[in-house]
Amino acid sequence: MRRFALFLALALGLTTVSPAAAQTGLKVGFINSAVILDQAPGAQEAAQQFDRDLAQMRAQMQPATDSLDQLITAYEAQSLTLSPEAKQRREEEILTKREQLQQMAANLDQQATQRRAELVQPIMDRVSSVIEEIRVEGGYSIIFDVADGSIVAADPSLDLTDAVLQRLQTAG
Repeated sequence: MRRFALFLALALGLTTVSPAAAQTGLKVGFINSAVILDQAPGAQEAAQQFDRDLAQMRAQMQPATDSLDQLITAYEAQSLTLSPEAKQRREEEILTKREQLQQMAANLDQQATQRRAELVQPIMDRVSSVIEEIRVEGGYSIIFDVADGSIVAADPSLDLTDAVLQRLQTAG
């Protein structure tokens, strides 16, 4: 609700400024970065490489996950026959292994995030460069991104998404 109120205030502000902006030559366009990033040259290859890397990371975790599962299964099967001290030792061992597995998962998640950024950054740099080229060449003052949902309605003739994709594919 608060976001809508902010958008409404901004829209009203642009409406009241638009005659003055028209006199100063304000030119506005928009893109859909989700479409661009999905269709940009190299994006599919980067996504496939990330999927392969992620599968390897998951495979690294599998032995630790299996070990914890086996430990829990053995504990559950033997819990009725264990002394209170043995139960406590086993529970502490399970807790320790679970914490180690969670730490390993957190580290791999961080590595995955870093790897995704490494794969996507060159594509993002090229997309940003093309958008800036189009902004300068077209004399646009502002280019918005509709992917984040902040533009509720716009004239389709202001959509520069296809122009960005065409330039990326021509240059790529």
